[in-house]
Amino acid sequence: MRRTWLAAGLTGLTGLCVAVGGPAHAWATAAQPVVDMGATVLAAQIDPRRADHTLTPGAKSSVLAVEQALQARNLLNAQWVDGYFGTETVSAYAAYQRSLGYTGLAANGLPGATSLTKLGQNRYTVGNTIGPGAKVQRDGFVVDARTQAMLAEAQRLLGQTLVLEQGSYNPGGDPTSAGTHDGGGVVDIAVTGMTAARRTATARALRQVGFAAWVRDPSQGDWPWHIHATAINDTDLSGQAQHQVGDYYLGMNGLANRGPDDGPRIPINTWEQYQRGQ
Repeated sequence: MRRTWLAAGLTGLTGLCVAVGGPAHAWATAAQPVVDMGATVLAAQIDPRRADHTLTPGAKSSVLAVEQALQARNLLNAQWVDGYFGTETVSAYAAYQRSLGYTGLAANGLPGATSLTKLGQNRYTVGNTIGPGAKVQRDGFVVDARTQAMLAEAQRLLGQTLVLEQGSYNPGGDPTSAGTHDGGGVVDIAVTGMTAARRTATARALRQVGFAAWVRDPSQGDWPWHIHATAINDTDLSGQAQHQVGDYYLGMNGLANRGPDDGPRIPINTWEQYQRGQ
């Protein structure tokens, strides 16, 4: 009810401003649509992995606004302006990031707060902003502050300390990881001494706070038992890690074979959604 009252009030004030010859541009800015960054980034991870053009719930209007802005810059053909953040839109967004002088992870096709805001100048404003935060050290590895906070909350839920076997921002550091650790938001967690039930409970807690997390075993690849966890909506994710998040939402195991999800099934949340629910 409060939002309705405020919207009605702004509409009335806009009319008054025009009537008395005031600075209409200020009210025009207030009327701009709001792009939900969290929903947009989520769609950019899920939509490219879909077998069809199903839209990510809650993201259509935001993705459309972004696609229209990309089209206005001649980076996206009109046929792809449809609210579906597929591979064409990811490629167009990466081209836009490169046009800003960005390289590497900063041009990974996932909207970041700065690039998204610049793209929307005079078109939309940005809400529900997210970001990886600063790089920090944990167990001798590099992670970002958002991932660190997620791990700390998972530890609180479990009542135990989690020890990393591999961190983030490690391009080429592990040939068995298929590049998932090249960017931010991805960690491997040691399970030495854990029972099978404890491994599952740990994966569940990691999923609860916003990771796509799976228990990995030696039959799946050239690696020891561990838990692989990818932070959903970390805007520093490598391309391979983005695909893991999309596959997780679509019920898969995050491996190259795109097999069924073999982890504990719980409602999927991003870190920000989890925090809002506390």
